[in-house]
Amino acid sequence: MARSTTSPARSSVAVVEPPEQRRTLMVLVTAQVLSGAGLAAGITVGALLAQDMLGATSLAGLPSALFTIGSAGAAVTVGRVSQRAGRRAGLSLGYVAGALGSVGVVVAAVLDSVPLLFAALFVYGAGTATNLQARYAGADLAAPSRRGRAVSTVLVATTLGAVVGPNLVTVMGAVAAGLGIPRLAGPFILAAAAYGAAGVVLWVLLRPDPLVRARELAATEAAEARADGRAAPLDVVARPRVVLLAGTVMVVSQLVMVAIMTMTPVHMLAHGHGVAAAGLVIAVHVGAMYLPSPLSGWLVDRFGALPVSAAAGVTLLAAGVVASTAPAHSVPALAVALALLGLGWSLGLVSGTAMLGDAVPLADRAKTQGSIDLAIAVAGAGGGMASGFVVASTSYATLSLAGGVLALAIVAAVAVLPRRHVEA
Repeated sequence: MARSTTSPARSSVAVVEPPEQRRTLMVLVTAQVLSGAGLAAGITVGALLAQDMLGATSLAGLPSALFTIGSAGAAVTVGRVSQRAGRRAGLSLGYVAGALGSVGVVVAAVLDSVPLLFAALFVYGAGTATNLQARYAGADLAAPSRRGRAVSTVLVATTLGAVVGPNLVTVMGAVAAGLGIPRLAGPFILAAAAYGAAGVVLWVLLRPDPLVRARELAATEAAEARADGRAAPLDVVARPRVVLLAGTVMVVSQLVMVAIMTMTPVHMLAHGHGVAAAGLVIAVHVGAMYLPSPLSGWLVDRFGALPVSAAAGVTLLAAGVVASTAPAHSVPALAVALALLGLGWSLGLVSGTAMLGDAVPLADRAKTQGSIDLAIAVAGAGGGMASGFVVASTSYATLSLAGGVLALAIVAAVAVLPRRHVEA
């Protein structure tokens, strides 16, 4: 199956997609709705649970760092399994691991075991990695002119579960209390069920496997061309500089987003807000991460990845400025800041993903994607780990402003790489 590369008018390229693409997106959307609940529930209370068990604000960013490090290891594993056995096997394995990690967090809370909590959060990170890697599966069979929208369709599906999850914090806390489990562990019960269900959906329904099918179509098209005496269609040509740029955009977006997001609930509780208010702000944030994805995808397909990547850097800067100046008592102001943070992340992730798909040959695609997601996860882990220390030694405002300034690295990276290298 021939793959053309990114052009400034991607929408002018003929849309040629196999019929399996529609079914693939439907199955991925179903799994993403489920996994979104597991993803967001843990994000909302992870730092609060650790703070409660450790009794120290400076280590409140540790849970985010741990499940992000776990996400890093899982990204490589899911990528390699997908390369060998297809997306179905890789994604299902990742979600099952995320479910097991969620169960481990609940057990750790019951036993008041900090070492078990840390180990379980590490495994829980597999769900986060898998949720992100699913976007690549949506693009495997997509026409080049629709790759941005295919990626965004998978991402936006996370919105429903991701918005509902944080708002069930109080409900799941009551359920946990009724079972004799600490309230803050309640959302992880939801995460275990959600991740487990997503894994089952993919294992049972993701047939044919999109990556395997893409390879089959490419091989068939090449064989037909040879039989007709035509030149075999060319796959995309590996372009390391574009891969580096795509990785930079996604890595910086993740680092800034995780650092500010992680400490927002801690900042709010320290200034008298309740868990429900923090959950509402995080729900707005996660919704802004995924709900605008169709817009992000359309912008990439219409105008190209470079201007959208630059827009991501500017939006993240705005998020940092608003968060740093927002009054601590104002939930609406913090919600606006976190919404901008989510939007900037969406623009960066979709544009970076589209660039990566256009710059990596099919034979190496899943493995390279896993390696890039490893770097993304490590950056997120660093941001999550450092955020607690920065806030403890300075302030939330300092952390937010520093994150916004760091996001300008995306704009610089886009400016350094000539446009012709992306569009070649």
